[in-house]
Amino acid sequence: MADQQQPIMKNLHESSPSTRQIVRFLTAATIGLSLLVLSGLTLTGTVIGLVVATPLMVLFSPVLVPAVITMGLLTMGFLFSGGCGVAAATALTWIYKYVSGKHPMGADKVDYARMRIAEKAKELGHYAQSQPQQTHQTTTTTH
Repeated sequence: MADQQQPIMKNLHESSPSTRQIVRFLTAATIGLSLLVLSGLTLTGTVIGLVVATPLMVLFSPVLVPAVITMGLLTMGFLFSGGCGVAAATALTWIYKYVSGKHPMGADKVDYARMRIAEKAKELGHYAQSQPQQTHQTTTTTH
């Protein structure tokens, strides 16, 4: 019987966690418990604040709702205006770099598109020049 317990105890000792693993577990458990307590306190504070603020919000809602809507619209307007200004400044900077030959990002695509548009314009120009001659020839043969 003692012979059987010795391999079991040896296996048990080999599979037991190291001191480092125990410290890690205790540290993680302490941090997790602390965060759980803090989240509970935060939830409690939020509920208490909501209970206190609800009657005030009901009393002042005819004033607060339009004020919040107005402030929201003003904020969105300022943010949109600022975004448009940043976009315009970025576009003008890109155009300046492109015109001055500094080859900004995407310039090769613009050059390719410009080349394709020029080719199509030449094709359409030749087509447009040949159209009046063909129309003129068909009208003179029908009369």
